[in-house]
Amino acid sequence: MAPAATTTTTTTIVAVKTPTKVVVHPLVLLSVVDHFFRVARNTNKRVVGVLLGQIVGDTVNIANSYALPFEEDDKDPSVWFLDHNYHEAMHEMCKKVNAKEKMVGWYHTGPKLRPSDLEINELFKRYVPNPVLVIIDVMPRDVGIPTDAYFAIEEVHDDGTATTKTFSHLPSSIEAEEAEEIGVEHLLRDIKDNIVGTLSTQITDQLDSLKGLHNRLSDITGYLEKVVAGLLPVNHQILYNLQDIFNLMPNLARAESVQSFAVSTNDELLVVYLSSLVRAVIALHNLIQNKITNRDEEKKEAGAALTEGEMAANAASAPVVGADGEDAKEDSKATKKK
Repeated sequence: MAPAATTTTTTTIVAVKTPTKVVVHPLVLLSVVDHFFRVARNTNKRVVGVLLGQIVGDTVNIANSYALPFEEDDKDPSVWFLDHNYHEAMHEMCKKVNAKEKMVGWYHTGPKLRPSDLEINELFKRYVPNPVLVIIDVMPRDVGIPTDAYFAIEEVHDDGTATTKTFSHLPSSIEAEEAEEIGVEHLLRDIKDNIVGTLSTQITDQLDSLKGLHNRLSDITGYLEKVVAGLLPVNHQILYNLQDIFNLMPNLARAESVQSFAVSTNDELLVVYLSSLVRAVIALHNLIQNKITNRDEEKKEAGAALTEGEMAANAASAPVVGADGEDAKEDSKATKKK
């Protein structure tokens, strides 16, 4: 019988209740993107700022932000500078403008966690007990939400070693209020390419959705392969969720499903075919109508030219009335008297 493998368990202890969700508003994303393109565009630097909002229950609602002066050494990650005096001045001004928005954490443009993030997080603990770190990827390469939220925790080991600080990942989402939705729609309308048609836009959106689905499936495949290889422990909750996902998938091997997909595809192709025929008929109608209009215009121009020629000929053949004409009339009258 093989000896049992020894495992080290860890217990996570936090001073306050850990949030379970982070909600980021579109205004924060726009402010961070503006901050990055003003300060660190075309460089490998990251920008740092403060997040403002409210903590409602287990949810951190991030509604606003402001930038901070930040510098760090590219060669030595432990060397960095953050202007906390500027932060204190900005924080006081923000409280005067909107007292409901309180400091809930900080952000940087990563795009990943860095070794100095724990030290920076300790600095922000002077102003808020448990700050939330949100990494915002301003130039995302993959399709999906460009935010990753983290919360600092302490791990206590059973083997008696010293506690270690690390970041725990939190689920994040992007939500907007009604006024923000209207502003985002107007912004997207301004940057939208009007040359591209609606059909092309829909196909592009569907292609992006398929790319996002492919990335998620790749992540699931990678996780399962690591679990099978023994690199990651088995998490039954994740396996239950995967089983629920697979149960919701349709069975495409059934004849009824194949026939229904074929009928739906044929109906859509029929609509496309009829639309092409109608489009061709309308184009031919416009072409014929254009030719008829050009012919009528040519006839009108020819008739106008002929009328001008007749008027010129009549004017040339008419008698000239002048001083000589009056003398001729008097001579004719004298002849009649005689």
